[in-house]
Amino acid sequence: MIYSHLFARQPDRRVRAGLIGAGSFGRAIVTQSPLIRRLDLCAVADIRLEAARSAVADAGYTADQIALCSTRAQALAALETGHVVVTDDALLLMDLPLEVIATATRVPEAAALYAREAIARGKHVVMIDKEADAVVGPVLHRRALAAGLVYTTDDGDQPGLLAGLVGWARELGMEVLCGGDLRSARLDAAQGVVSRGGRSVRVPPELRWVLEPAAGQGLARTMRARQELLAPLAVDDTLGDPVCHMAVAANNTGLLPERPVGHRVTARITELPAVYCPVEEGGILEGRGVLDVAYALHGRDDPHGGGGVFIVVANADPVSRAIMVDKGLHANPSGTAMLAYRPFHLCGAETAMSILCAGLLGVPTGGSDLRPRVDMLAVSTVDVAAGESISSPGGLSYDRRYRASLAPAQALGPGRPVPFFMLGGLRAAQPIPAGSVITWEMVERPAGAALWELRQEQDRIFFTKEH
Repeated sequence: MIYSHLFARQPDRRVRAGLIGAGSFGRAIVTQSPLIRRLDLCAVADIRLEAARSAVADAGYTADQIALCSTRAQALAALETGHVVVTDDALLLMDLPLEVIATATRVPEAAALYAREAIARGKHVVMIDKEADAVVGPVLHRRALAAGLVYTTDDGDQPGLLAGLVGWARELGMEVLCGGDLRSARLDAAQGVVSRGGRSVRVPPELRWVLEPAAGQGLARTMRARQELLAPLAVDDTLGDPVCHMAVAANNTGLLPERPVGHRVTARITELPAVYCPVEEGGILEGRGVLDVAYALHGRDDPHGGGGVFIVVANADPVSRAIMVDKGLHANPSGTAMLAYRPFHLCGAETAMSILCAGLLGVPTGGSDLRPRVDMLAVSTVDVAAGESISSPGGLSYDRRYRASLAPAQALGPGRPVPFFMLGGLRAAQPIPAGSVITWEMVERPAGAALWELRQEQDRIFFTKEH
């Protein structure tokens, strides 16, 4: 959506914002910010002070325009004189005259704490930390609403962008049959090699029919055979990070997976509407309103959308369907399902749109009805001894000792799984055998942790009968 006309209703207003986290995503927010006329990124915090300082320097600020601050008085004085505040104390930003706080820490406990404190101090929150969003996004959204503030999943990463695409389709009266992330699967047709994520599979000549475009009655068979042959490429599909995208998207949109980590088909862009429609229409979906991840099969020089998001939609009106297909939407053979997609996400380079919408319009760019629809479960692939640390804080996203899957959300409690990203920094309370889903009694639960406190509050709101 183009918000320029809405922003222009406040022509002289600029949003004063602060950023917590100057890693690769946050750094892009900082370096893009001087080009955005309605945004003043006034303060950047990171526990690695030099990371924050260098990000601001990379944005074109000279040393005498940057103020390293450790107290509120220093920071206020710096802001008054037009300096950019740089600090290693993120909580310092809560006491500054900022309208929006964006969190990009990759540490769920830190993100939950900073979001909670920002809302308590009257600031909008743009949540880039999907690991925290997947666990406590709904309760932070509720807290923000109660305070007349915005909590939003960010534009820039795929879950927030998918929420926008789903919302667009629904507002226009379309039914979203399926939606999700698009990722890249590169095909060397001459060699019969498919590559993704640093891995490759060579398909033998006698089986290369599975790489040919599929449709009609042979589609389901081709998809099954393709998935079996390309299974070695899927070994990282159950890591925390890729599954987390699905959890955040489900809670934002209400789309739900049909498999623990989705079907995850490998298909050409043009095949997607034939694949992601109901079985009775020739596709693979058992239901409607499905969340998935698609790997876009493409040649070296082909456009593919492997960093974007997609939806497959149905439209009840045949005249409108005909127009949509005529004007560019790929359809399945029967014309009952059509593909719309955004072929890219720009990370921090486009997150400012969420900051501006929160600060200028008081609206989120992610979903407006965040609910705990799914949780991520953690399965240990190794034996964990009692007293052993499960993983470092912020270290679970790509920790191959633990695999993630999705299940309907439920309240914490004895015998129930602990959501994946609540486990960082915890110790095992008892031996955890390899192959176990990690549950409540298996971990030493932390006292005073913001993530746990917020999750228990969320459970009371959404999973008790009086609510």
